[in-house]
Amino acid sequence: MAAKKAAPAPKKPMNRAQLTELVAKELGESKAGADRAIAAVLGGIQKGLKKQKKVSLVGFGSFEVKRRKARKGRNPQTGEQIKIKASKSVGFRPGKPLKESL
Repeated sequence: MAAKKAAPAPKKPMNRAQLTELVAKELGESKAGADRAIAAVLGGIQKGLKKQKKVSLVGFGSFEVKRRKARKGRNPQTGEQIKIKASKSVGFRPGKPLKESL
């Protein structure tokens, strides 16, 4: 009887430092310059979501503000019914080229 193979450990997601290093290499820029570029892009997306509620990056995907209605829930420890406030969230829908690249 063959021994069972252990499932591979899940890979950790890329963090900002790793992304900064990748962008710096790709652009031939310093890490500080790459980090400023990343901060500018992320800040632009954030401002766009705040003003227009949607940011579309053709070939990559779309970020969109989504509203969640107020609802009732349960405290899992006590079973007591609680009110959950309405909130906003950000959704992402990948574009076709991004989906196909995966």
